[in-house]
Amino acid sequence: MIRLGVNSVLFKAVSFPEAARAIKMAGYDGVEISAIKGMCEHLNLERYPEQKNEIKDVLAETGLELLASEVASTDADRLELAFTVAADLGIPVINVGPGGKMNEPGSLEETIERLARLAERAQAYGVTLCCKAHVGAAMFNTETTLKAMASIANPAFGIDMDPSHVYRAGENPELALPQVLSRTRHIHIRDCRGRGPSPGEPPLQACGRGDIDLFAYCKAMVDGGYDGPVDLEIIGPEQPFTQAVVIAAESYGYINACLKQLNAR
Repeated sequence: MIRLGVNSVLFKAVSFPEAARAIKMAGYDGVEISAIKGMCEHLNLERYPEQKNEIKDVLAETGLELLASEVASTDADRLELAFTVAADLGIPVINVGPGGKMNEPGSLEETIERLARLAERAQAYGVTLCCKAHVGAAMFNTETTLKAMASIANPAFGIDMDPSHVYRAGENPELALPQVLSRTRHIHIRDCRGRGPSPGEPPLQACGRGDIDLFAYCKAMVDGGYDGPVDLEIIGPEQPFTQAVVIAAESYGYINACLKQLNAR
């Protein structure tokens, strides 16, 4: 069964226990715990021993599953720490951005080499390193994603397929997904208005409010046999707690209804 979660960055205004309880109340199966330095560290990698019991307690209380963690950075030392923590907490996926610069000579090759090295370290911990095509980065569309897939054979490397970034690269995500689904191990989901470069203000990223054909995207997901995590990721200014809850609940209702219609929930 496809499991639905929320990247806790949406709830950066509150503590992780408060975020987790709201995510559970909205109907989700799990959470992608944010470890994004400078933005939202519900998982503070340097202070993990102090947080460990609190995280485990709130997971036991809510019944939520840790579906992934977003670290974002490809700094080798930070990711080594993230892989250690992920192995201890049972987090299966660590998500990062590719880095580099779009269409800059040599940048994609450097990015692929770096991701390959990091995937080797992830493999040592039994964790999957996932990277998504990202607006403005070296790996920014399906073509560059396929190059990374072809170059990195390590099964500990996977694709995090975010329809909003692909949409803003000028593609239709429902057509792009089947091309990369064989290596897709995580999906970030959100909507957006227009082709960007920004996805819009957080409320406009709620699933169903934008221009992406998310039902067709879900159908491509189901038709392709994807059964991994799908985590709502809303990026932007800090949202008041009430508004964050509305965005999470509205998005759950939309995506859950799509997947139910497709007999995938």
